[in-house]
Amino acid sequence: MRLRVLFLVFHGFSQHNGISKKIFGQVKGFRDCGTEVRLCYYDVQENGHRVWMVEDRILVDFGAGITAKLRKRVDYKALLDYIAEEGFSLLYMRSDHNANPFTIRLVRKIQQQGCKVLMEIPTFPYDQEYNTWRMRLDLCIDRLYRRRLAKELDAVVTFSDYPIIFGQKTIQISNGIDFDAIPLRQPIFRSTDDHTVHLLAVAEIHYWHGFDRLIHGLAAYNQMAMGPKVIFHLVGKLTGERERHEILVPIEQYGLQDQVILYGPIWGEQLDHLFDMADFAIGSLGRHRTGITVIRTLKNREYAARGISFAYSESDPDFDQSDYVLKIPSDDSPIDIGHILAFIKSMSLSPQSIRDSIQYLSWQSQMDKVLKAMRMI
Repeated sequence: MRLRVLFLVFHGFSQHNGISKKIFGQVKGFRDCGTEVRLCYYDVQENGHRVWMVEDRILVDFGAGITAKLRKRVDYKALLDYIAEEGFSLLYMRSDHNANPFTIRLVRKIQQQGCKVLMEIPTFPYDQEYNTWRMRLDLCIDRLYRRRLAKELDAVVTFSDYPIIFGQKTIQISNGIDFDAIPLRQPIFRSTDDHTVHLLAVAEIHYWHGFDRLIHGLAAYNQMAMGPKVIFHLVGKLTGERERHEILVPIEQYGLQDQVILYGPIWGEQLDHLFDMADFAIGSLGRHRTGITVIRTLKNREYAARGISFAYSESDPDFDQSDYVLKIPSDDSPIDIGHILAFIKSMSLSPQSIRDSIQYLSWQSQMDKVLKAMRMI
């Protein structure tokens, strides 16, 4: 009999959002491991009704308005009944930093049904990401109850190197890749007269991405006036006022409007074309700003799956020793553009070779680690 898994997410999805694509990849990974898995998630429908969904059907409809919004946070009876009726062996829940008495009770009741519960914490530590007073207020409840919630779990799944989180043992995995969903780049041929170098970063842009470091580095490089023109293509939404200030102000200050191109969120063929045109990709350059030193980011894996060399400043055990990766100092200094150009010139690996180097990072391989660890609990 196949293992039955319920994958629980406390939010909805966007078709082209990186987090959404990651979750779909994890679900597919579970299925590729031979499990029967169903995706359960919270959603707000077009008519304003707040609902829990299982795959494409409504599990429970709370209606609209304040009462419905409150019930979403406290009423898990439909979930409990569904898990009991369907006989799931494993609940894999993705933390939304929502530890409270109601999620604790939910996990405890599920455990009483003989179903194991694992909780994935996507980023750890995460308190530093709450950088406004309203966000910190929202975090207070989680901070009050998260150790009690962790105590009820069978394990915490983490992409960090922490063996214990909130007093609970961890299952350490890497962010994975759904290779079927990511095309291999096909570099565009450029004439020998074209000496322009194209850098590309793709993210939902937060201050911890540190792209301001590259912009300041580009301004310093321009003052040297002794190399090829460098264009930085920045794809993604600027998520807050800090990000807008750190990105937009130096662009204006240094007159870089024709060298830093902001696209907003794009996907599909338009994004594929940018990867084909790019010479080098930029990962996170400011994770130290949130106190994180070791992290296995999804973006690094997506770049490698595309077959493009890239830079980052954190420690990522899956890539730190890779020939196609340039490690950047983990501080707030401007990026040395000349160093990047020299690295690009030294690169000889093909896109296919880069992609082939991470076959072990498929979501199937990573979720298989989870299942093997679960069976030993």
